[in-house]
Amino acid sequence: MKSIKKVALAAALVLSLAGVAEARDQIRIVGSSTVYPFSSAVAEEFGATNKQFKSPVVESTGSGGGHKLFYAGVGPDTPDITNSSRRMKVEELETNAKNGVTDITEAKIGFDGIVIAQNIGNGDMNLTLKDLALAVLEEVPVDGKLAPNPYKTWKQLNPSLPDRKIVIYGPPATSGTRDAFIEMVVEKFTGKDETFKAVLGKDAAQYKKIRQDGPYVPAGENDNLIVQKLTKDTEAVGIFGYSFLAENKDRIKGCTVEGNPPTFDNISSAKYPISRALYFYVKDAHIGKIPGLKEYVDLFMSEKMIGDAGYLKTIGLIPLPAAEREKVRKDVTGFKKLTAEDLK
Repeated sequence: MKSIKKVALAAALVLSLAGVAEARDQIRIVGSSTVYPFSSAVAEEFGATNKQFKSPVVESTGSGGGHKLFYAGVGPDTPDITNSSRRMKVEELETNAKNGVTDITEAKIGFDGIVIAQNIGNGDMNLTLKDLALAVLEEVPVDGKLAPNPYKTWKQLNPSLPDRKIVIYGPPATSGTRDAFIEMVVEKFTGKDETFKAVLGKDAAQYKKIRQDGPYVPAGENDNLIVQKLTKDTEAVGIFGYSFLAENKDRIKGCTVEGNPPTFDNISSAKYPISRALYFYVKDAHIGKIPGLKEYVDLFMSEKMIGDAGYLKTIGLIPLPAAEREKVRKDVTGFKKLTAEDLK
């Protein structure tokens, strides 16, 4: 029976791969809203310079949503690439394998900063990781125990901040930006703060429940919508990738975090404390089946796109160091298989 099942599975995989070529002649890309503008720019250039192929379709589904679509299996109904503003998790790689997606290539394309931005007409805001964590957490220590977050204005949690209502338009639970924000802001603060450690002990660094009483507003996967909200709502701040700030400096401005403004130089030098790497993942079984997929990957990883003078730098991508960029390019264009060890 096991042999029969294996043969049936192999036959189904062959049929699904054959169906990829028959059913779809256009690259399908899903995933991170942060990587979306970079992926879209490459797709546009690909369509303009490779007339023999159709332009890829790029959807902004959020990193988590993209990974779910990606690991659903192999075949024409599944994406070829998923963009991600965080690294793939080991459990996601394992789910891929269970669903027949056994060969995946990881492409690290550069760096990005998570920006806290506001209306350009507002006064400057100088925030700390503590300010940000206390603004978004569901509960905070009060008299030696956790209690519902009482902070309604920025001034209540820090007297040096403006007396403005806390309204934060941020990424939803499916977003890699939210995952990265929680890891680099919330968990970093709770793991070191003495009041949290006094209440939660060794579990303090794991406390990351985001409040649902109004101040934190999950604003969907389209970061452009958050930018639009900030142009109208002068009380609010928004959380999104640096590229959206770079593209909208006539309407919004970034808040300083731990004394460092979210500039290109501060992010690339790691002075700005909320920085992370950006990725996309390729379903290797679709190479040679989806027209143009290999060529799209080659273009994305080229100096023309991700180099020090590449086009993506002009729209907000922080390039990798030259030596790392060359190594990553070699691995990606050679479609090196991603393993669980790579993710540890």
